[in-house]
Amino acid sequence: MQRIAVEQGGFATKEDGLTGSKLVFGVLAISLATTLSMLDSVIANIALPTIATTLKVSPSDSVWIVNAYQFSIIMALLPLSSLGDRVGYARIFMVGLVLFTFASLMCAMSQSLDMLIMSRALQGLGAAGISSVNTAVLKMIYPSRLLGRGVSIHASVVSISTAAGPTIAAAILSVATWPWLFSINVPLGVITFFVGFKAIPRPPVSKAPYDYFSALLNAATFGLLVIGVDQMGHSNGLSASVVIQLSMAAICGWLLVRRERHRTKPLLPVDLLLTPAFLLAVLTSICSFTAQMLAFVSLPFMLHDAFGRNAMETGALITPWPIAVLFIAPLAGSLSNRFNAGALGGAGLAILAAGLTLLALLPPDPASFDISWRMAMCGVGFGLFQTPNNKSLLALAPPGRTGNASGMISVARVLGQTFGAVLTAFILLIEPHHAGVVALITGASFAAVAACLSLTRLI
Repeated sequence: MQRIAVEQGGFATKEDGLTGSKLVFGVLAISLATTLSMLDSVIANIALPTIATTLKVSPSDSVWIVNAYQFSIIMALLPLSSLGDRVGYARIFMVGLVLFTFASLMCAMSQSLDMLIMSRALQGLGAAGISSVNTAVLKMIYPSRLLGRGVSIHASVVSISTAAGPTIAAAILSVATWPWLFSINVPLGVITFFVGFKAIPRPPVSKAPYDYFSALLNAATFGLLVIGVDQMGHSNGLSASVVIQLSMAAICGWLLVRRERHRTKPLLPVDLLLTPAFLLAVLTSICSFTAQMLAFVSLPFMLHDAFGRNAMETGALITPWPIAVLFIAPLAGSLSNRFNAGALGGAGLAILAAGLTLLALLPPDPASFDISWRMAMCGVGFGLFQTPNNKSLLALAPPGRTGNASGMISVARVLGQTFGAVLTAFILLIEPHHAGVVALITGASFAAVAACLSLTRLI
């Protein structure tokens, strides 16, 4: 394929993307980097008791090992996606990968909780660099006729990595100590960097100035929102500090929207969010990932406490979910070329809602097959929704705004995952003996709402 030299010394492909080995290696780099960042968003959860014991800290303090990672991601996603529109998506992606790999080494070498939390915050910042622009990079490397397939592959990688995290963590901890959860990222990160450096094109970039004040307002808005909601979930309701944090988040958010509303290339894509189709796709994604995380966090408790399954059995029983996503996502990508994303998403999310409801209605001593086919049903529903929805968000972004759309895809995912985890923690507090059933019914409700939102796009 003909290549065009650019001022930065890299190469940009024509608009129709890459072909041959460059496409393969580009997809490989994005998939590996995404897998690493998604795994580390969930892989530390299962090791918290072990880490707390080793570092001699309380379980409540150890939760910050997870929170620091999530908070860094949610605060940096939109600023980095907007910066990608100016300095190039490949640069943000590669710098994020380098920072993530270096921070992983720091995590593995940490000898205190403070050092581990700081390292996890840096690791989250690197993961934000990867996640904020990965779908924008996909659009840049895939030929337009293959974009649906590319988005479906990427959706499969995200879903499978998130679902498989606890199982992989359990397998690593069965043969090694907790630092290996992070040190394994280092050689994989180095390999991914060299593959991506050779394969991912670096097209011309914009010279527009960057809005640092909007980036600060964005970080404050999402950071205070997530911290406030997280504290509310763990403190069994509202408190004075929660009200203050949520109020400050609302004020910062109002200032951000007011500042960004009339900008041609805003950090927060207010103009895109004012488009009904784009807004509905974002809201659908938030609700669907909330439903998914309610299931992923509560199911291990349900399978262990209510059904008496051990960690390895629990991992095996959850596995049909990501496997189903793996098989259905390519089909969803093909169908998205012929059918409306709202209709496909609505059908998929209705299936997800039904699957979660059937899981909640399991008898006291279910057979493994009865659990597995319900898990697979949830995976089919989620896989049918995610690819068309993400492709629709990318398609709705005008030229030069792909970074905004990519950032909102990641923001919607992280917000949904965060709300799902917080809701599960709240349910565990108020209904500890039936938390699994309550969380699954709540997840089914969110999936049903998401289905309605998706179908609204047909009107």
